[in-house]
Amino acid sequence: MALKVILLAQSPDPEAAVATAARNCYSPRNIETIAEGWTPEEVRKMVSRVRDAGHLSTFEHTMFSFGVSGVSRVLTHQLVRHRHMSYEQKSQRYIQVKGVFDFVTPPSLFARPEIKAKYDALMEQIAGFYAEAVAAGVPAEDARFALPNAAETQIVITANARALLDFFTLRSCNNAQWEIRELAFAMLRLCKRAAPELFRKAGATCVRGYCNETNGPQCPRYVAVRGK
Repeated sequence: MALKVILLAQSPDPEAAVATAARNCYSPRNIETIAEGWTPEEVRKMVSRVRDAGHLSTFEHTMFSFGVSGVSRVLTHQLVRHRHMSYEQKSQRYIQVKGVFDFVTPPSLFARPEIKAKYDALMEQIAGFYAEAVAAGVPAEDARFALPNAAETQIVITANARALLDFFTLRSCNNAQWEIRELAFAMLRLCKRAAPELFRKAGATCVRGYCNETNGPQCPRYVAVRGK
């Protein structure tokens, strides 16, 4: 099963929400009228102003929820390090595996058929053990100890725009692990459609003209961006 990412929910007008939060800082308006009278161009200008100034606390007045499937627990172990986002993952405790479980295969294995065959056989062996253990009366919450990081899972992710900007900076970089990088780009595409001004400069730091990685000068993507 391939990676699938959908936008489940979002703030009704995230760019206006950011602009209104910013206006509260810079305008003499009272709180009753702080959200009134915006034109699309005024919203765009205010969002651009605070984004480019680094006044990103205003971006926290938003919400985006994503549904993600077709990913491994290798990915979700990395994902939860982003502690300003919220998660709900499909439970291996309450949902029993039926038959050969779905699992993620790294692309590098497809280039090595003999290794991939052993990998597939190992997944089948693990599934067999799991089924045998459950049939023998072992609770599913204990049988799951044998399931690998490769086991496929699904997860709901909710975050504000500031947390997402940080996530995209770190995880869309060429140095990020391949699976979470694919997730980051899939989420970023959805965010750019939903709120293009908020995420106009989102992505790895090379998008903004510099690189924090030690091998930055050798990164083909960084070289390409710098050459534009």
